[in-house]
Amino acid sequence: MIRVLIADDEPLIRAGIRAILTSADDIEVVAEAANGHEAVEQARRHRVDVALLDIQMPVMDGLTALAELGRTAPDVRVLILTTFGERENVLRALRHGGAGFLLKDSAPGELMGAVRAAAAGNAYLSPAATRHVADSLAAGPAEDRREEARARVARLGEREREVLALLGEGLSNADAGRRLHMSEATVKTYVSRILAKLDCENRVQAALLARDAGLG
Repeated sequence: MIRVLIADDEPLIRAGIRAILTSADDIEVVAEAANGHEAVEQARRHRVDVALLDIQMPVMDGLTALAELGRTAPDVRVLILTTFGERENVLRALRHGGAGFLLKDSAPGELMGAVRAAAAGNAYLSPAATRHVADSLAAGPAEDRREEARARVARLGEREREVLALLGEGLSNADAGRRLHMSEATVKTYVSRILAKLDCENRVQAALLARDAGLG
């Protein structure tokens, strides 16, 4: 059973997410919070597997709560709840170890799929939303970040760079496998190797690095 925390300062949002998640046989909502401070305390107290954090919360916002959980409860996988109006915050969250992000108007199936992916140790990367966020930022990354990304990508072999480029496009392992004529298991092996070589915590960070390096 996947143990989930929902943190949002709007009771109706929490109630709606709870109703969706509790309809699944393998997901249990064990805690709720109205601010980031409560979220951190509840996540530790209830030993949750996945925390859904709204970015905009009083007392302690979602990004601060994400950082605090990273320090004090690193096993908790964090999914950020957001809207398209918070693009820069979303990007910051992903760069700092968030397991992915969900739009608040996501379909129920997408919400449950994201929770399951995060619980399994995978990052949830919505292709459409990720491309929208990345493409809506400044025309390109800051030059120092671009150069750093290119230097890190240079550690990879040619096939690894091809896989990384597809991560940058937001493709799943299955879709990347079809594009490269590989099995999904082979792509998964490449992804694990890429994360290790790039010092990335998850595929979301790797995808953003790919875009910074000009691969995505």
